[in-house]
Amino acid sequence: MKNFLADIPWIGDFCEQHPKVAVLRLSGVIADSSMHKGGISHASIADQIDKAFDMKDVREIAVIVNSPGGAPAQSSLIATQIRDRAHDKKVPVTAFVEDVAASGGYWLAAAADKIYVQPASVVGSIGVISAGFGFEEFIRRYDIKRRVHTSGKDKSMLDPFLPEKKSDVERLSKLQNEIHAQFIEWVKARRGDRLKGRDEDLFEGQIWTGQGALGAGLADALGDMRGVMRDKYGDKVRLIDLEPEKPFWQSLLGIKANPPSLAAQVVSELENKSVWQRFGL
Repeated sequence: MKNFLADIPWIGDFCEQHPKVAVLRLSGVIADSSMHKGGISHASIADQIDKAFDMKDVREIAVIVNSPGGAPAQSSLIATQIRDRAHDKKVPVTAFVEDVAASGGYWLAAAADKIYVQPASVVGSIGVISAGFGFEEFIRRYDIKRRVHTSGKDKSMLDPFLPEKKSDVERLSKLQNEIHAQFIEWVKARRGDRLKGRDEDLFEGQIWTGQGALGAGLADALGDMRGVMRDKYGDKVRLIDLEPEKPFWQSLLGIKANPPSLAAQVVSELENKSVWQRFGL
């Protein structure tokens, strides 16, 4: 009974404690949108990060990463909060990659002091991607008239219903290069001299298995969260999972406030699948 109570926030603080490790699970596509079912956003995870670091006598923060990436700004916000709290609280952070930590997913993993992977994990993809479709021939074939009115000549950049403009592609490339440079700077700052290889190999969007990531210096060791933490703190270590809080009535009834429409859910699911499938998942 005492061990059960020890896992409950606040109540556990008054019970005899075994070594405590707070567990944060970062799973899904990274996007600031309630439509992305099961995704990650800074708004959805910020309170959990604070609770993990504010937990009394917490020894370490274990971050489980399973993400194919997504929005770079959201990735940066989450990773920066983890680093800021780790610095303030002087608590170590360890990341454990499951299926994939690619693109923004690796941005999150790099927030940790040490990264563990599985031999078959997919790791890396340190780059920036933008994809879309061109429908100009389709609407011409069916004689569809499209009307767009803007107050700025660049407001309709990369309109999928118009032929692609060289100037639009150049502007997009500039934006991507700036974000890519920020990503590289973050990885170099976090991994330092553990990185092995040329920038041309490490930072051009290549992906590795977990085993290959070790050789590239993008990860530190093979291992799973439970095994590593038990080796470090003993069999009685308390692994405390932190999940987003829901209002009591929502938890009781098992429902979500303001659920997205069916159409929005379908679109979100298709988008999520397309991102995961880039890595064969």
